[in-house]
Amino acid sequence: MTDTTQKPVLILGGTGKTGRRLAERLTAKEIPVRIGSRTGTPPFDWQDKGTWGPALEGAGTVYISYYPDIAVPGAAETVEAFARLAVERGIKRLVLLSGRGETEAQRAEEMVKASGADWTILRCAWFAQNFSEGFLIESILEGEVALPVGNVGEPFVDADDIANVAEAVLTQPGHVGQLYELTGPRLLSFAEAVAEIGKAAGRDIRYRQISHAEFTEAMAAHNLPPEFAWLLNELFTEVLDGRNETLTDGVQRALGRQPKDFSAYATETAASRIWSN
Repeated sequence: MTDTTQKPVLILGGTGKTGRRLAERLTAKEIPVRIGSRTGTPPFDWQDKGTWGPALEGAGTVYISYYPDIAVPGAAETVEAFARLAVERGIKRLVLLSGRGETEAQRAEEMVKASGADWTILRCAWFAQNFSEGFLIESILEGEVALPVGNVGEPFVDADDIANVAEAVLTQPGHVGQLYELTGPRLLSFAEAVAEIGKAAGRDIRYRQISHAEFTEAMAAHNLPPEFAWLLNELFTEVLDGRNETLTDGVQRALGRQPKDFSAYATETAASRIWSN
């Protein structure tokens, strides 16, 4: 373990799916943590550069999770500006949460690499937790998930595995300059994933493939912020085109074990009753 772990780890997106889990793990190891969020102390806001310096003050390392998503246009330039400021402030250890098959995410990766930081990149597949902690939970509770995605296989990755990898790369030597592409152990279509959730929850939950026009109409009805509407459209129309239909060994390389299977996620989550209506 490096001496930088005695200084707080600044976790950007520290209340999100991976950041919250990482904070719990580091705190359990008695490693000081600073939550980088609008409600944090001091507050951090990606859209307000004036909050960046105070959040970085005295930190030793940074976990970078971009809000609302690193796929959003302009994210790469914002991440670049933050990474350069961190390095200027003497904070060289940066871990970036990235996304597979996303043009903007890959641009952000290159900018972090070029910042002069001691970088590690966690390039992740679609989170399993999007079905329980994201926008799809509403559809699950209603009994039908309708998306513009056909029989494309996605290697859903568990947020617990991402947090475990993040914890490892932040607290153990040997991970600087590594790109870990994190996937689950098998490919599932969205229809198959929804079927596994229905089975685990003991409910009849249907999957229906809809057109892009129907999806856009449904999003408009939910009055989503423009960046979220754009993001969902990008993810479902561009990224889920088969480009990510491969498994990778990132979890095995970082942790020395197999990633958690989607069925284990579904069983554990169903036990929490979050999918029971």
